[in-house]
Amino acid sequence: MIHSMKLNQRPFELMARGVKSIELRLNDEKRQKIVVGDTINFYNVENENERITAKVIKLHYYRSFVELYADLPLDKIGYSSDELSAASPKDMEKYYSAERQDKYGVLAIEVELING
Repeated sequence: MIHSMKLNQRPFELMARGVKSIELRLNDEKRQKIVVGDTINFYNVENENERITAKVIKLHYYRSFVELYADLPLDKIGYSSDELSAASPKDMEKYYSAERQDKYGVLAIEVELING
């Protein structure tokens, strides 16, 4: 199955360069359809003509971003080495409220670029 997702400029660039290999999302109804082996077309929010195609190689399920941040390598989700000490699961609350995290849980989608 092929899925489409938008990425902000910086995460898009990091993924295109192969620095970011894990995308974080709420495990809502749309994301619950993703399985290992699926393809995701990531579009740059600032220029939707820019696209990255990636294959899903692993899915990581958590109850909250607190659990996820404690378990996964933060550099693979888009933090630079000088940002790691300040990285916080609260960073994700600008996208997904604690209530929505409680309702759906969260998902880390590990991908491998097909083309960038």
